[in-house]
Amino acid sequence: MKIRTHFIILSLALSNIAGMVKAQEKELLRFDEFLGLVGKRNLSYAAQKYNVNITEASVQTAGMFPDPQLEAETVNNGVNKNMGYVYGTSIGWTLELGGKRKARINLAKNQSELSKIQLQDFFRNLRADATLGYIEALKSKALLEVQQDSYENILQLAKSDSIRFRLGTISLITSKQSKLEAASLLNEVYQAESSEQQALTGLSVFLSDNAVTEREVSGDFNAFNRNFSVDDLLIKALNERADLLAARQNTQVAKSQISLEKANRKIDLGINAGAEHHTEATNEIAPSPTVNAVKLGLSIPLKFSNRRNAGLKIAEMVHSQAEVEYQQIEQEIRTEVIQAYQQYRATQKQLKQFHNGMLTEAKSILDGITYSYKRGESSILEVLNAQRTYNGIRKDYYQALTDNAVALIELERKAGIWDIDF
Repeated sequence: MKIRTHFIILSLALSNIAGMVKAQEKELLRFDEFLGLVGKRNLSYAAQKYNVNITEASVQTAGMFPDPQLEAETVNNGVNKNMGYVYGTSIGWTLELGGKRKARINLAKNQSELSKIQLQDFFRNLRADATLGYIEALKSKALLEVQQDSYENILQLAKSDSIRFRLGTISLITSKQSKLEAASLLNEVYQAESSEQQALTGLSVFLSDNAVTEREVSGDFNAFNRNFSVDDLLIKALNERADLLAARQNTQVAKSQISLEKANRKIDLGINAGAEHHTEATNEIAPSPTVNAVKLGLSIPLKFSNRRNAGLKIAEMVHSQAEVEYQQIEQEIRTEVIQAYQQYRATQKQLKQFHNGMLTEAKSILDGITYSYKRGESSILEVLNAQRTYNGIRKDYYQALTDNAVALIELERKAGIWDIDF
């Protein structure tokens, strides 16, 4: 009965511990979910969207006709001479010539299209930057696991050494050294935990949500292997890179500005029509009856300012500048794609070294030396050196995985493509 009672108590305790561990488990933040939230919640991206709305509204404004002008006046023909009064009203309107309205609309439409392309380019970079942040969080999580595993191994060894010291099989110095190493590794665990939390906090900038630190990232580092042809990447980049498309569209905006400047050099006609009412004049010298009059008018501006065509020259120079900038961006894209491709190839080669058995060999060496130490055939220093070597190789491995992932993300950013999913 007593044994059964102890068994029940032990079962309840284990159930409580399991419940506490389960409660401490964090909710996963998958990469596809994270990237979807970036598009919905990022404040910088939301602010950029207003530029599109503003330019679309500008198209409507550009198509507006000049407003008519309504005038009203009264005239006293002779103060204290009874010459009567004149009451008049007229309406005037400016008739735009030379295709000014059409030129304004074309310019506004081109600017609106430019803002849409610039928004695409903004999201291209935002998406890549957010993915890099997620990769950094994933690396920090992996490095924390390395430190935790190392600490657990040395902690178990320190506990074993404590027992062996009491049995008299090892010295007090050896027992203390393993405990000291465990304490040192625990500090490294704390630092790794801090690094992981900082990486998660960095993700909150992309989501504008601090609650992301309460979640946990997940993903497969081995999902960043691709086979590319550099020629295909160049063609893709030159056809689809949003910043190059924006530069091309900017030349269209500059060309539309030239058309508008030319249209503005054309004269506009002012048209007005009105009516007047002359009251009866009772002056004895020049009496007159009530008279109603209708008037029509046409005004023609004298465009002396056309002799100075600075606005048109500036627009033409801006267009030439936009064409040069387009060529420069095109050349930069070629260079960026080739460099990114070379970097990705290099990281692939580095990663291959680890897949050739480095990790397995380091682990087998650690296990062998640990086994020999427990049998008294090797020293504690050999175990600690083997543990450090294994830790270093694991860290280098995760760094190589991270570098490979970063290189792929940058390559796809430069090439204007995107198929990242892990």
